[in-house]
Amino acid sequence: MKTEIFAITPPFTQLNTPYPATAYIKGFLNTKNISSSQADLGIEVILELFSKKGLQDLFCHTVRSRSEDNEKPKSDNARRIFALQDEYLKTIDAVIAFLQGKNPTLALQICSDDFLPQASRFSQLEELDWAFGAMGTQDKAKHLATLYLEDISDYIVECIDENFGFSRYAERLGRSANSFDELYETLLKEPTYIDHILISVLKEKIETVQPKLFLISVPFPGNLYSAFRCAQWIKANHPEIAVSMGGGFPNTELRSLSDARVFEFFDYITLDDGELPIELLHHNITHPIPKEAHFYKRTFLLENGKVVYRNDAFRNDYKQADIGTPDYTGLLLDKYISVIEIVNPMHRMWSDGRWNKLTMAHGCYWGKCTFCDISLDYIKVYEPVAAKLIVDRMEDLYAKTGQNGFHFVDEAAPPALMREVALEIIRRKLAVTWWTNIRFEKSFSRDLCLLLKVSGCIAVSGGLEVASDRLLKLIDKGVTVEQVARVTRNFTEAGIMVHAYLMYGYPTQTVQETVDSLEMVRQLFELGILQSGFWHQFAMTAHSPVGMYPEKFGVVKETETIGTFANNDINYTDKTGIDHNKFSYGLKKSLFNFMHGICFDYELQDWFDFKIPRTKIPADFIERALDEDDHFNTKPTAKVVWVGGKPISDYFTKSKKGNTWEMASLTFHDKKETFTVQTNKKEGEWLITLLDKISISNEKVHTFQEIKADFETTLENFELFWYSKTINTLRAYGLLVL
Repeated sequence: MKTEIFAITPPFTQLNTPYPATAYIKGFLNTKNISSSQADLGIEVILELFSKKGLQDLFCHTVRSRSEDNEKPKSDNARRIFALQDEYLKTIDAVIAFLQGKNPTLALQICSDDFLPQASRFSQLEELDWAFGAMGTQDKAKHLATLYLEDISDYIVECIDENFGFSRYAERLGRSANSFDELYETLLKEPTYIDHILISVLKEKIETVQPKLFLISVPFPGNLYSAFRCAQWIKANHPEIAVSMGGGFPNTELRSLSDARVFEFFDYITLDDGELPIELLHHNITHPIPKEAHFYKRTFLLENGKVVYRNDAFRNDYKQADIGTPDYTGLLLDKYISVIEIVNPMHRMWSDGRWNKLTMAHGCYWGKCTFCDISLDYIKVYEPVAAKLIVDRMEDLYAKTGQNGFHFVDEAAPPALMREVALEIIRRKLAVTWWTNIRFEKSFSRDLCLLLKVSGCIAVSGGLEVASDRLLKLIDKGVTVEQVARVTRNFTEAGIMVHAYLMYGYPTQTVQETVDSLEMVRQLFELGILQSGFWHQFAMTAHSPVGMYPEKFGVVKETETIGTFANNDINYTDKTGIDHNKFSYGLKKSLFNFMHGICFDYELQDWFDFKIPRTKIPADFIERALDEDDHFNTKPTAKVVWVGGKPISDYFTKSKKGNTWEMASLTFHDKKETFTVQTNKKEGEWLITLLDKISISNEKVHTFQEIKADFETTLENFELFWYSKTINTLRAYGLLVL
């Protein structure tokens, strides 16, 4: 099937779901009636390699290589895997089918302990048994199958290709590559065993598609080498096809590109939003117009032997409402494999299950964090999408892919927009599951979190970064530790899992602040208001405020030289002179245990093999922060909605000491139980009318002030009624103030 544009993601990103860039581009091209197709070469190479035929070829290749080099596999582990090759050949196709969700009954075999061949990855099972004790058979089998694949991966790295990795390939060649020299020299060498598989898949695609423009999306350093190999093959075999690179890697790393050798492989490299740059490339290629009439948007190309950056098109970028719905047609949605690598709840979501990727907003509505690339368009240019359009896209993707799981890949999803999306999902009675990244800001009240849960939100991730108010202020995070604690409590009590990104080694961070940060994290996990986390060491990037103005943050760049290839990560010296690397093991080991609800009684010193100061954080710091909520400060503009059903009303007369008065009894049925509230008749009648008026099914949303005014037209003492037992009961069952 011929198409004008062919877009690929080169190996390797995720095994469980497609990286969404090509689907976004295809969705946009559909709106322009430009024919296109796409492929995720990562999953296709993995499926070729991890098959019975693929492993047969792999082991045969090992034999040939050993005879040619007069060498044996280097380690006992590799020798063991080679000796067990018949067992791997026997089981590989069944295991892959199981991980694709096609053979669930195999879980019983996998968990039986005598089905899978076991090499070094299985040695960690003893210490992980307790962690998986509560897991179901399917999840445990997925983890065991993942270890099995990782054993084979270790064999490939040792005996076939040292650069192999499931979610990254030859990442070292792309990370902080200021010079193109090493990558260029590698590309001039003979293709590797993995390269040959990649090229065979690509060759078949190109012969079928016969595109005029070949797009390669490079989101990460681990995709870069494969991207160049694909481009190299196209240039050698199909020079008539124009080749362009875009994606996260060039957007951050290649903004000062000047090495002309790159354009031996690529004709174009585009930056930032790809829709308009690609449309212009397509127009230039498909229309017989002179070169001087070509216009470009944020595009590098070669002119007269020199790299030039062209941004001479007068047209503005497309609005988010006009870029179309991502289109996954052509991607092998039923072939992706779900794995469970490590016992981290959020990382498990990254690698297990198929997720449709969407965004609620382009860029970041906060856009101030000093460690972040806030000077670049993908962060700086904030543009939200209308809630109705977001949910339209969800319904469209659900219908086309059959998958009702959505991962919103926002830099930070805006709370007000999340609220509107949740209301729209509930109004349309959609059964969907979704999760996203947020800022831990105070807008995430108890009631908003409950609304998000009702709409299908199951998890959020957000940056706590450094649990120190001084450093949070320096980062310009716009939150405090106490605020984060209250927000994580609100999400947790609503039944939404919370993952925190944690950071150590931020400029001027002291040893005391690192220790105190760990204590804050310990308390958050001990109180059960944080379920998942991950420590990252601070990295200075060229496009962040720290990278642009290092003197303001007490750091010194090692060099001011700008490389000719990739320029993003910056080596620097922190004036404090502290070696933050030494904290890495202790921080990560303690967190691993905290995530599993153990070792809270350990002294912080126990996690480190060097002397650390005692924490200065009171043992009840987080607990006290949770007690400071103001439950009686409802804003007049707050929106009030009822997400429950209609009550069954009953009226009766109550007598006491000769006095009688009429009462109302309202009975409600929710998914789990039946409950009843009682109040006087007049208030009961008003309440029935109110619940109908503020029902989630209505388009109009009423404010707290409007409800108060309505009550006071016929009744008195609104505050007394609003904070009564009747309303407090309804608040627990779906009367939400947002």
